[in-house]
Amino acid sequence: MIIDTLKNSNFYSFGSAWEQTFEFLNSLSSESEDKKYAIEGDDIFAIVMSYTTTPPKDAMLESHQNYVDIQTTLRGAEAFECFFTDMLEVNVPYDASKDAAFYKYTPHCHTRANVFPGTFVMLYPHDAHMAGLMIDEQPEFIKKVVVKIRKELLTLS
Repeated sequence: MIIDTLKNSNFYSFGSAWEQTFEFLNSLSSESEDKKYAIEGDDIFAIVMSYTTTPPKDAMLESHQNYVDIQTTLRGAEAFECFFTDMLEVNVPYDASKDAAFYKYTPHCHTRANVFPGTFVMLYPHDAHMAGLMIDEQPEFIKKVVVKIRKELLTLS
């Protein structure tokens, strides 16, 4: 997992897929339409969505095998809880058609991060994560974007 600001994205050398992703993220605003955006076909795409944050008991703990997620909010703030997949018990096995596995929640052994406009979190396949969590036990309506990058496209340069 990487947590940083959008303006620091140039400190990471993950190749052209990374650069395309942050060009796209920097083009969005809180007025961007909720929908799926094709950046590079099925290799890099984004989903802009709006919803109200929830407590962990109402969230899903998931991981992906084929894609790396880069997530940020465009309006409002949400918390993430992240876990290492090898420390969790699988609840729903990996489904390749959804590129997702789901895990039983445990309140221990996790990292919690708040994400707000101008910041991002990058989640690798070994990072199980719950997004959309309330900060300070108050639900908040947010607009966010999830960019999915096929993991093979992120190369260290």
